[in-house]
Amino acid sequence: MLKIVYPICCGMDVHKSFVYACIASTNEQGVTTYKSKRFSTFTKDLRFCAEWLAANNCKDVCMESTGKYWIPVYNILEQTCNVVLAHPKYVKAIKGKKTDKKDAKWIADIFKHDLVSGSFIPPADIRQLRDLVRYRWKLTNFVVGEKNRAQNCLTVSNIKLDDVFSDVFGKASSNIISRMLENPTDKITDVADFRTRGMKATDEEVLAAVDGEFCPEQAEKLRIIRSHMDSLELCKRNVESLILTVAEKYIPQINLVSTVPGIQTFAAIGIISEIGVDMSVFPTSKHLCSWAGLTPQNNESAGKKKTTRIGRAGDYIKPLLVQCALCAIRKKNNPEIRNRYLSIKKRRGHKKAIIAIARMLLTAIYNILKKNEPYNADLYTRSNDPPAHRTVSVDEAIFILQRQGYLVTPATS
Repeated sequence: MLKIVYPICCGMDVHKSFVYACIASTNEQGVTTYKSKRFSTFTKDLRFCAEWLAANNCKDVCMESTGKYWIPVYNILEQTCNVVLAHPKYVKAIKGKKTDKKDAKWIADIFKHDLVSGSFIPPADIRQLRDLVRYRWKLTNFVVGEKNRAQNCLTVSNIKLDDVFSDVFGKASSNIISRMLENPTDKITDVADFRTRGMKATDEEVLAAVDGEFCPEQAEKLRIIRSHMDSLELCKRNVESLILTVAEKYIPQINLVSTVPGIQTFAAIGIISEIGVDMSVFPTSKHLCSWAGLTPQNNESAGKKKTTRIGRAGDYIKPLLVQCALCAIRKKNNPEIRNRYLSIKKRRGHKKAIIAIARMLLTAIYNILKKNEPYNADLYTRSNDPPAHRTVSVDEAIFILQRQGYLVTPATS
């Protein structure tokens, strides 16, 4: 018989407009009684829900929800209850016997035995920082999308600036595009005014690249795109200013994480916004790496191992750590990282090697935040001496040779 961990607990099925709550109360004889009630998701009704839980002496709540619908419910209940948020795949009910009311009862039944794997929910201030950092990431994606559309306008107009400039949106190239958009029918005959110090292309190459046909429609489209890019950059700077203000209380932790190779200020803020600063919520660094989607899967059945690819978790922190890993392996003043990458790349390829380095960085961050110590490269430097278990005695060496079929005779003096 399963042990009752939570004698009085509540299961909640959260939807956009309403919440079904079911309190399961188990007495000393093991008999469970249930109380169910439906609440709307307006703030006033959610407060009534918190009062209803307190009146029934219920301090432990397990809710199942996807998307953003759980956040307002969580914000109200976390002040008075211990709230566990579960992914729907961990509390899925049997098909054919599913209603909203039965779902809440089922969640309460499995939660009272502590059979639900709760999701990691950081504190409220970290959640706000996470929301801002993710919005900045979205704005960056929007800018990249607009740059691709601008490049498409140049391509269909046969403007070959990408063949002569390493960055089409650099200073020289942007000035040339602005000059062309002022009057698309005029041909540029002199590029001396557009030259910059680091420009490698000759005047003839640039003139050949801008010898295209800018139709009025593509020119107007490109103006709209450039205007949108400018507004996106302004929004991004405003968000970055707000992020720095919110992250000000975590400056000591940000400085510690920034000591890790390949990680700069905004990357450190992004990592802290995802995992927080309290590492006690993760039993070990392996749990954190698994949560971030940097650990191979365990998928074995009937003695056969199936795919061991990394999971799909860590939609935001995993790409960020991979970018930091790509930066770290290029730095020659961090040989402990670069050498490990090269040794893994020889055997497993670039993709597996860069994931291994990303996991190495996350493990270092876990220990840095837990011990409140800066990054120490000596802990990751491998010694050239062979491990102790590889040292064998003369008798053991003779035995190994004999087992492989060699005839060993004593040396003659």
